[in-house]
Amino acid sequence: MCVPPVDSIVEYGAYVQGKKVAATGIVEALNLVRERNKESDGANAFVWVGLHEPDAPEVEWLSEVFDLHPLAVEDAVKAHQRPKVERYGESLFMVLKTIAYLDHDELTATSEIIATGEIMVFIGPDFVVTVRHGDHCPLSAVRERLEDKPKLMNRGPAGVLHAISDHVVDQYLQVADLMQLELEEVEATVFADVSSRDINRIYQLKREMLEMKRAIMPLQSPLAALPQRRVIPSDMREYFRDVGDHLSRVCEQVESSNELCSSILQAALARSNALANEDMRKISSWVAILAVPTMIAGIYGMNFDFMPEIHSVWGYPAVLSVMVTACVLLHRGFRRNGWL
Repeated sequence: MCVPPVDSIVEYGAYVQGKKVAATGIVEALNLVRERNKESDGANAFVWVGLHEPDAPEVEWLSEVFDLHPLAVEDAVKAHQRPKVERYGESLFMVLKTIAYLDHDELTATSEIIATGEIMVFIGPDFVVTVRHGDHCPLSAVRERLEDKPKLMNRGPAGVLHAISDHVVDQYLQVADLMQLELEEVEATVFADVSSRDINRIYQLKREMLEMKRAIMPLQSPLAALPQRRVIPSDMREYFRDVGDHLSRVCEQVESSNELCSSILQAALARSNALANEDMRKISSWVAILAVPTMIAGIYGMNFDFMPEIHSVWGYPAVLSVMVTACVLLHRGFRRNGWL
């Protein structure tokens, strides 16, 4: 049974000439703006409804009020959709992936750095419905900025869609910059004199970079095609192209960061192997040094009566001298070759 949204609704409002007007409910607000649009051509009145993780009956109620397509409604309820732009009659449905950088004191193998969510946007001639999934990237700041500047709000539903997409892409850029700093820190630890050798940390960062890449890259094609949609007014197409340019810059940065992360992972593995080989050389060197006195002691520890110097007064000191001399010479040789 369809029910009006109550708990999931974040905010709604009717906007006429860029200014918010009082309305007692969503249906009343929609009737109000449609009457204003009939009375005056170019009034550009519309309703903006914002929801956060609504249930299916709530979205179905909105679909009846705003005549939304059932397939788009199903996508909005289930979430976990790829970024896309689809047209249904006179309305447009857009899915945007959102990302957020999670603060952490120290990067570990189990640290979660990137959190993802989704924003679904329905726009029509006189309405905007936003459905947000995830606790990050709220749209309250976007709404407040547009309400403070009626000229921007007067651009209509396409203007709201531009503001939302621009806000999401700006968030991409911020997270990409923070991930770049994270990569530089990890890279410094890999090539430090005393390496942490924590491959798990780097692999975790690589997984987070892939998560970020999956959220951002698929948006390029839908956003590039958006200015050609008939739903988008001609005076707004340049703005969407500008957002597309920003997204291309972010995608290039994410791609380069992902390649850098792969290089860091390979370098960490190579350095780990090099350090392991260095440890093995040290162990082998000390084994070789200790093998000489062990061999001599083993020979003279045999219970034979006739052995060289076994009954000599200087036999014991002579054997010790040979042991010490051999050990010193081997130690100097290994040090000279860089094994110790």
